[in-house]
Amino acid sequence: MFALQQEQDHEVEALYASLNTPRPVLVVLSGPSGVGKDSVIQGLKESGYPFYFVVTATTRPMRPNEVDGIDYHFVSVGDFAEMIENNELLEYAVVYGDYKGIPKKHVREALASGQDVVMRIDVQGAATIRALVPNAVTIFLTAESEEELVRRLQLRKTEPPDQLKMRIVTARRELRRFTEFDYVVINPEEQLDDAVDQVLSIIRAEKSRVGWTPVIL
Repeated sequence: MFALQQEQDHEVEALYASLNTPRPVLVVLSGPSGVGKDSVIQGLKESGYPFYFVVTATTRPMRPNEVDGIDYHFVSVGDFAEMIENNELLEYAVVYGDYKGIPKKHVREALASGQDVVMRIDVQGAATIRALVPNAVTIFLTAESEEELVRRLQLRKTEPPDQLKMRIVTARRELRRFTEFDYVVINPEEQLDDAVDQVLSIIRAEKSRVGWTPVIL
């Protein structure tokens, strides 16, 4: 009886040791163009919640108001090719004719330090991450309707008409892939705070999951 009690005590001690150890999660925030992924990320930063945001490397030209190293790492095609050659990317893909990829080193370092890691990534890239990291937390962000999504893309005026048409066609196809994700968060117009709160709730819940397992890259 005494031995059984000791064994149970050790199990309880191990439980509390586990609960008091950092439980970092890898979060993939994805969805079609125009759903507000950048706005939600900015909202997460402004909320004060501590996390590491993975800055994606891309070969596309910098847009007005974007900052290199904050919005994206803007690199040449040659530099991107070297990153591929040196196995420096967790995943990469061609998106609307430009390369995009997730640098591997900083993700590993952040997780090892106990930080939650959030990636903003396209739907195609999210599928690759799911295959590589099955216990990543995947969140599909969307507008309140397909019509609203198309309207947002049209209002951006960041592409010529032919490229805009391709973005709309691609966005409509990507909307049908929401069932591949763990969660869906709707980001209605003028209700960004609600979407940010939902994402934060998901992160906190996943960190408290009984079946939590560490991310291995």
